[in-house]
Amino acid sequence: MTTNAILQKAAALRAQVGEDYHDKLVEAIYTDASQIADRSVSRDDKQARLTFDRALDRALTHPIWGFAVMGLMFFAVFWITITGANVPSQLLADFLLGTVYQTLHNVANALYAPAWLSGFLIDGVYLATAWVTSVMLPPMAIFFPLFTLLEDFGYLPRVAFNLDRLFAKAGAHGKQSLSMMMGYGCNAAGVVATRIIDSPRERLIAIITNNFSICNGRWPTLILMGTIFLGALVPPAFASLVAALSVVAIAVLGIVVTLVVSWGLSKTVLKGETSVYSLELPPYRPPQIMKTIYTSMIDRTLIVLWRALVMAAPAGAVIWLASNVMIGDTSIAAFMVNLLNPFGLLLGLNGVILLAYIVAIPANEIIIPTILMLTLTLGKNIAGARAGVMLEMDDAQVYSVLTQVGGWTVLTAINLMLFSLLHNPCSTTILTIWNETKNAKWTALATLLPLGIAFLVTFSTATLARLLGWA
Repeated sequence: MTTNAILQKAAALRAQVGEDYHDKLVEAIYTDASQIADRSVSRDDKQARLTFDRALDRALTHPIWGFAVMGLMFFAVFWITITGANVPSQLLADFLLGTVYQTLHNVANALYAPAWLSGFLIDGVYLATAWVTSVMLPPMAIFFPLFTLLEDFGYLPRVAFNLDRLFAKAGAHGKQSLSMMMGYGCNAAGVVATRIIDSPRERLIAIITNNFSICNGRWPTLILMGTIFLGALVPPAFASLVAALSVVAIAVLGIVVTLVVSWGLSKTVLKGETSVYSLELPPYRPPQIMKTIYTSMIDRTLIVLWRALVMAAPAGAVIWLASNVMIGDTSIAAFMVNLLNPFGLLLGLNGVILLAYIVAIPANEIIIPTILMLTLTLGKNIAGARAGVMLEMDDAQVYSVLTQVGGWTVLTAINLMLFSLLHNPCSTTILTIWNETKNAKWTALATLLPLGIAFLVTFSTATLARLLGWA
């Protein structure tokens, strides 16, 4: 009942009953409350009227079916994002990495630009930003509108309702589930989304653990490893199923790690009582599709992409310089790979992978191209790769390069998937964490804690594999 309706009824009662006004008003309010309860509250002796909202809520907030529907819903969003982004990503890559890239070199040659200058600007700075754009823009342009549509429809509050008990047991806030889901598009956006959490303590927990949601930049690495290594372990008819299940398993592991780390933080550096909050389940409403697409593109996709490009440009410059600047007869990249290789092998990885993650901190999207370039230029070059120039290959070529030239095994692929899930946030996310917290301590913890967990998990996996004779 609205405030205006109550005032109107009060005025009408005052005119009708005079001295008995207060008693009649209270009686009328209780009568209205009883009628509302009869329509909306289930009772043992009387079944409430089944409405569209209530029918949906019975399924979407059910202790069992609610989680099943939630899993299917987000699997559909991820599948549509990954599948739908393939064609536009390839078209964008063909244009930016093919047509525009070659045109820039033609212009540089026509201007008689020095080779080092065109290499630095075109092969380094431009190529990195082009890679990030082609890999990151199409998935975000699909994911963010889909996620916003679910939000506008009223489904996301039901997700928070379902996960509230799990996060409460972990000492975190139920709304952390929403920022976690947003992190699957981009961790920087997920960190910003933690603003919906009022408690500073629980918001910090959500910020620190958002990195365990797999962002757009990490999906290509996981899908590639699952496809060419794990899918290859079974007959071709089951290869795609095994590959998909391996990626889903990593995503589920990310949720488990989020809950475990949240619990650990709530018992140590971020002790405190879990907030009790009222979660309003708004009525379902048809989303405004065009408005949603516009808002998600402007407020989320383009802003996050711009931040990533600002970080990717210097990363490309560093990659090119490291591969082309020599110390004696050895490039800086080769020197660092040799330095990192013993530690990388302890983790079930190698020096090339660790160097790729160091130079690609600004953008995870360029991890695989950087690994391929370093593997080829520092080893037996079978594809005509050039130092500092990232390249694209099909799955069969990637498998050949990584196994024949890089010496990769299934253990390398599995540990790369684990490391990709758990390692430190990208620089865009780190910058966002700083902007949201304005605290060096929490920014450092959010950066170094995941990295430490990644080292511990990959080392444990590699050690176990060696003990069992699998490596």
